[in-house]
Amino acid sequence: MTITNQLFDLVIRNIRIEEKGALVDIAVRKGLIADIGSDIRCEAIESVDGEGAFAFGGFVDTHIHLDKACILDRCTICEGTLAEAVRETAKAKAGFEGEDVYARAARVVEKAISHGTTRMRTFVEIDPRAGFRSFEAIKRIRADYAFAVDIEICAFAQDGLTNEPETSGMLDDALSNGADLVGGCPYTDPDPNRHIEMIFALAQKHDVPVDFHLDFSLDPHRTDLPTVIEATLRHGWQGRVAIGHVTNISAMSQAEVVAIADRLAEAGIALSVLPSTDLFLNGRGHDRLVPRGVAPAHLLAGRGVSTSIATNNVLNPFTPYGDASLIRMANLFANVAQLSRDEDMALVFDMVTEVAARQLGGMRRLQVGAEATIVLLDTPGPRAAVREIARVIAGWKGGRRSFDNGRPRLYRPG
Repeated sequence: MTITNQLFDLVIRNIRIEEKGALVDIAVRKGLIADIGSDIRCEAIESVDGEGAFAFGGFVDTHIHLDKACILDRCTICEGTLAEAVRETAKAKAGFEGEDVYARAARVVEKAISHGTTRMRTFVEIDPRAGFRSFEAIKRIRADYAFAVDIEICAFAQDGLTNEPETSGMLDDALSNGADLVGGCPYTDPDPNRHIEMIFALAQKHDVPVDFHLDFSLDPHRTDLPTVIEATLRHGWQGRVAIGHVTNISAMSQAEVVAIADRLAEAGIALSVLPSTDLFLNGRGHDRLVPRGVAPAHLLAGRGVSTSIATNNVLNPFTPYGDASLIRMANLFANVAQLSRDEDMALVFDMVTEVAARQLGGMRRLQVGAEATIVLLDTPGPRAAVREIARVIAGWKGGRRSFDNGRPRLYRPG
């Protein structure tokens, strides 16, 4: 028991901060965690009974596309392939306007917040078709929703660079005007190697991290990964490069996966696995025994690679469903990867929390002196959260309540 005469802004009582751990209280003052202990006796402006919920620092989405979310009504899906998704989205984004992008992005961000996400990295396409309209809208989103979620913006070249040289200058401008990092997509460029070098040149000029969409196929021999690894080491960008998809790893032997994992770990390159999109777009040429096409993040993590599980797209030709729930995505990955052990569930939870946060530059743990960003899950701990797709109850950012989903109640007759 901790007894204090101090007045706190907030006390959250009867919560767990580790798997099936003892119940504790968290006291908050001036946006920071001031005390964690058993039965803190104090006065508080706001007092909340956590009723045994699990508390943590919130989910972290390392890879999402807010600018092109919720556009199913203006696209056609006939093939369900990556090429079709790129083509349909390119046509649609030529008509994107600022208010339209803002409204669609806000719809997804609000869902993400209600699902417990407190940090995210969003890609924003900047090219002659999109102009800076989407970028300006997402900057407004970043500012308007900062009360609940911290958003990084990646200025992204979806449709290539060498084929559209003006895109490089536009990315340069975006990096001088609010973008946090730069992203490339070598597989859409006629010259993937040159594309990679151009992205690294921009990263060096602005001293920012890099995030590539990479090797989105089931062909183990069609790969730009060795070039990215070599460029990362040559430029000294270890720990500042992330890659998304890399679905061709799913078509490799375990020995090949281990070899790639060791190279990624050496280069300090992080991997975001995107189960929903990768499942939807891969294996379209198979009429039976359809490949999953999801990189085995758990095997890579076992070799020291920083791996995360992320949303990617929501309600567009890349992924015609989704709700920005990372605990649902974590459960989906566990299903696809056929995981069952408790330690695997804990690892998967880390891939949407602590490990994901590390990819974005720092972890957010519940400890005295840390920012009081706290999310409550209706579960005794991370392992059960993944197995059951735990319900998100409520959240605070900097000690201020940012959302509340309430508690389910049954009303029995009589």
